[in-house]
Amino acid sequence: MDVLRGDGIVVAKQGTGFVVTETPVARPAGARRAGSARVLGGMPFLRVGEPDWAEPPPHIAEALRAEPGELALRRIRVLQLPDGSPNSYVEAWFPRSIGEAAPRLSDAAPIAEGTTRYVRRQTGRFPVEGVDVTTVRLATEVEGERLNVAKGSAVAVLLHTAYDQEGRPLVCEEGVTPAALFEQVDTYAM
Repeated sequence: MDVLRGDGIVVAKQGTGFVVTETPVARPAGARRAGSARVLGGMPFLRVGEPDWAEPPPHIAEALRAEPGELALRRIRVLQLPDGSPNSYVEAWFPRSIGEAAPRLSDAAPIAEGTTRYVRRQTGRFPVEGVDVTTVRLATEVEGERLNVAKGSAVAVLLHTAYDQEGRPLVCEEGVTPAALFEQVDTYAM
């Protein structure tokens, strides 16, 4: 039960024991450090539309090492603050090899065990390295609508790519956060 609680799948209720959580949680793009529990930094989220196969933008296709015109599986979610307002708009792109081998990624429903564990169980592939690139730019019209900010507002964009044990891309996520909500804190030895 401690593992399930640490992963955010169950919560302890005094007098009743453990119950399965009803609110799915996800971490923002790039917040998946080795040894961290899924609920560490996790936020409630809303799925946007249905997962679909689409041609990724050029920078995502490059990160996925996709051929021109090759489709990838896209899942979109909006992470929410405690008051329900949007914190981050995230598009996760999976290469064809992952999307086909892990069919539940195409379902609109959250995956209780988390996508990382599910993909590992289905494919035997798991992340050993993550590369995060943070940039700033102006929000697109769609991002503005999803984040409740004006088109052209400043946003931080975190491009997170996870690589498996053979150096192959598993997923590329692009998380867009309004400037007023973005904060990055790094702690390191000196």
